[in-house]
Amino acid sequence: VQLVESGGGLVQPGGSLRLSCAASGRTFSIFTMGWFRQAPGKEREIVASIRRRDGNTYSADSVKGRFTISSDNDKNTVHLQMNSLKPEDTAVYYCIASPSSILTTKSRYWGQGTQVTVSS
Repeated sequence: VQLVESGGGLVQPGGSLRLSCAASGRTFSIFTMGWFRQAPGKEREIVASIRRRDGNTYSADSVKGRFTISSDNDKNTVHLQMNSLKPEDTAVYYCIASPSSILTTKSRYWGQGTQVTVSS
């Protein structure tokens, strides 16, 4: 499985960005997709995930009410709509996919990452 992210960039505080991740290859093996992020000097942390079969979602407390994850199974894509962005959201965002229902830093498939910078 290959994952390619798009949509990162520079945005002012309070602004919005939409990240997308396109999966290719053995996509039938994917059960869960989601996003992790890693800020400078910090460990990677999960942001949000979605189970492809039933659409069940999870969002970290730090982004609840601001970020929304969605998927388009026909196109094997997952999106992360990020609103009300804060400087602390600045990080490299990674798309991940797994045959299991839970995403961790040891999940099998990772994208190359896309930079999100929130700054005035």
